[in-house]
Amino acid sequence: MKKHRFFPLALISVAILAGCGTVPQSTTLTDARVDYSNAQANPQVVKLAPLELKDASEALNRANAAQSSREDGKVVDSLAYVAKQKVALAQETARRKHAELEVSNAAAERNKLLLQARTSEADQAKQQAAMAQQSADQKSAQLATADAMAQQQQKNLDAKTAEADLARQQAADAQASSQQDKASLAAMQAEMDALHAKKTPRGMVITLGDVLFDTNKAQLKSGGMRNVQKLADFLKQYPTRKVQIEGFTDSTGSTARNQVLSEQRADAVSTALLDLGITSDRISTKGYGESYAIASNNNAAGRQLNRRVEIVLSDADGNIKPR
Repeated sequence: MKKHRFFPLALISVAILAGCGTVPQSTTLTDARVDYSNAQANPQVVKLAPLELKDASEALNRANAAQSSREDGKVVDSLAYVAKQKVALAQETARRKHAELEVSNAAAERNKLLLQARTSEADQAKQQAAMAQQSADQKSAQLATADAMAQQQQKNLDAKTAEADLARQQAADAQASSQQDKASLAAMQAEMDALHAKKTPRGMVITLGDVLFDTNKAQLKSGGMRNVQKLADFLKQYPTRKVQIEGFTDSTGSTARNQVLSEQRADAVSTALLDLGITSDRISTKGYGESYAIASNNNAAGRQLNRRVEIVLSDADGNIKPR
């Protein structure tokens, strides 16, 4: 019994010490700890509701463990709320059982008085009968009051039990939703990796290099079409996403020719996406010619890097930051 009473206090102490570190503290969890300490210090609760108090201790331990493990604040708050409800349940159970004992004692007292009235009936028949009746009426009123109180306490207990059940369900739903969101983000990241997308200040960018186009041409080669197919599959899976397709060239040739070629290459990718079922309202194109070079145009390797098409993916709301 002593081990059961003091072990939860040890866990609470550890949780409080941990709270002094870098783990964010939950006000709900702090309140739950205080409620549990008050309940454990109440002899009536310890004596009349030991099982409920044990359940409260285990619920509080789970909340402390969640906080120590740096779980989400909502999860910690939900677990702490369940612990508070279990403490309240233990207190209500103790009060109800105490009320039942009072009713039982009152009934025993009533029977004692009736027995005394019958024993002395021979000597004081009329007077004792009146007194006994008065006493019986008084005790009956007390019993009725006690019974009404017990019924009200039971209703309160039922309501708090229902609240605790709801809190547990909400905590379970929140955890399931969190796991689903993590799985969805992981799947999206895997698809981004397959497209060789890179994170930039404007968002995720997919680059189609010069080798995916014929020299000085705007038609995509088969390798480029495979990448566009992957992009189309991604856009179908995430219908709120949009793309801006931007064409670039090196500095070889005239500025006018380079501008036209950059636009033609951006349009070629746009046309391929349209042919694969992506609607035009989700696609925009822009040609920048020889502007925004990413390497030197003084050597062949640099010029090849500059001859490219960049596909900028929007955020989940369809927004794309301007260049």
